[in-house]
Amino acid sequence: MKGTYIGELEELVLLIVGVLYKDAYGVAVMDEIEKQTGRSLNISGVHAVLTRLEEKNLLVSKMSDPTGERGGRRKRIFSLTAAGKHALEETNEMRNQLFNQIPNVALQFKLV
Repeated sequence: MKGTYIGELEELVLLIVGVLYKDAYGVAVMDEIEKQTGRSLNISGVHAVLTRLEEKNLLVSKMSDPTGERGGRRKRIFSLTAAGKHALEETNEMRNQLFNQIPNVALQFKLV
């Protein structure tokens, strides 16, 4: 794959940021990953990935307005960049190309 390499967790976080769209902040990303995949992550791990993806210019962030539910604190909201969308498209294309090369016979299993 040409371009910026992203790992499996980075891909998952990018996908979830896209799914959450305007509500993609650290805790929401962590909760959505667990809801969608059953995979439990800690918040510091999620923040590390979000920061890394922002450094790679695959995400951008901005601070939200203060909310009463957070005692007047603001949330850092993440969104995909064009490069982030492109990285997801490249990864998806590569996975599909590889999967489509598997011979049908290799995917046929007999139940024992």
